[in-house]
Amino acid sequence: MQNPKIFILLPDGIGLRNFAFTNFHQLGIENGFEITFWNATPFDLTKLGFNEIKIVNPKIHPITDLLKNAQIQIELNQNIKKSKDKVYNSYRFPFSYKGVKATLKTLIVKWLIFWNNSESGLNRIRKNISKNERKTKLYFDSLATLQTENPAMVFCTNQRITTAVASILAAQDLGIPTATFIFSWDNLPKGTKIIETDYYFVWSEHMKNELQYYYPQVNENQIIVTGTPQFVPHFDKKIIESKETFYEKHHLDFNKKYICFSGDDVTTSPDDPQYLSDVVKAVKYLNANGNNIGILFRRCPVDFSKRFDSVLNENKDLITCLDPKWKKMGEGWNTILPTKEDLELQMNTIYHSELVINLGSSMVFDFVAYEKPCGFINYDVLNTEFPDWSVKKIYNFIHFRSMTINNAVFWIDSANTIAEIIEKMLTKDSKVTVAAAQKWFEKINQHPPEKASERIWNAIGEICKK
Repeated sequence: MQNPKIFILLPDGIGLRNFAFTNFHQLGIENGFEITFWNATPFDLTKLGFNEIKIVNPKIHPITDLLKNAQIQIELNQNIKKSKDKVYNSYRFPFSYKGVKATLKTLIVKWLIFWNNSESGLNRIRKNISKNERKTKLYFDSLATLQTENPAMVFCTNQRITTAVASILAAQDLGIPTATFIFSWDNLPKGTKIIETDYYFVWSEHMKNELQYYYPQVNENQIIVTGTPQFVPHFDKKIIESKETFYEKHHLDFNKKYICFSGDDVTTSPDDPQYLSDVVKAVKYLNANGNNIGILFRRCPVDFSKRFDSVLNENKDLITCLDPKWKKMGEGWNTILPTKEDLELQMNTIYHSELVINLGSSMVFDFVAYEKPCGFINYDVLNTEFPDWSVKKIYNFIHFRSMTINNAVFWIDSANTIAEIIEKMLTKDSKVTVAAAQKWFEKINQHPPEKASERIWNAIGEICKK
């Protein structure tokens, strides 16, 4: 290999889980690459034995955030125009008018949208982002780092972070190939592709088609289907603890079967505490009729609210909390970083659970990797604090339209059916559902899933040869 040095750009903590805590780094070393993490997160990767160069206090141009917000709104407008589908409005966050500063920003963004609400306008917005980011200290610092280190390629772990733009531009201006990874299955319809790279690594042919639909300026030969490292750890049996070890560590009852309730963040599912309470009532009913079931509760890693306290405190005999081992290293949600310990906790929680219940989470794929079923909550409850929220909004999102087989999950359409559905999920009846979920998984993520990191490194190697 002429130049084996690869820069892995970590603009935020999202990429840690996929690219630092899986087998990705080790595979790269085994394939002869010299890997440096270009690290903008507070996480110290040298503790894992990795080479890193810190990006300290990266700052974007003052106008970039306004342009980015306008770009997202215009992309959503264009998606509606192209598809004749108003669902894209549900991806918008409301404009803020709290205070003079927020109001001024909102007015500027709306002005940008008004004058650039077209494909040609989008191109102007993107060019202005690049023009402004080339003026920043971050850009010139990135140029200096790249000129000194001379990597063969820069691979960015996240397509949506504005602080990555300057570093990617610096690499491109030096003739260094760049690529980014589309990190989640629901990202592309939202208009969150902020950085523009030479290559795009995607989960599946389905995601490749999405990328071409939403960003027709991206050529097919720029898109590489690899799968995601997100699911690779499920196939590493060394992570799995014995039942004795796991049960003793978390003070579980050896005579119980455990089901998992996986929480969402408060925006996605504000009614989660009520749903958990409904599951508790169903489990109590089942236990009164000869079953012995416990609940493992895993909250959303960025949810530090006290909204579950009441139901948890009232049902300590039934619910065991297995809180995610993420580290809060700042005030914003994006400074709450995953850890390798949490990855292992999640794998073992899944392995030692019979099933999972949640509202529309990708945990369906995590569980099907262990041939276990998922129940999707599909009913509304009265919540005066969030009167306009509905499960219909969640399941109408574009990424759920990929579930062409309706029985890929158990649909929980009312609180009264939870007990009956749990019983079905615990029997052989679940095999048909698991098989359908597996087909959905194969559509969403390139199979075999455990080979994703290998496919990424093979692609990086081919790019470096060009």
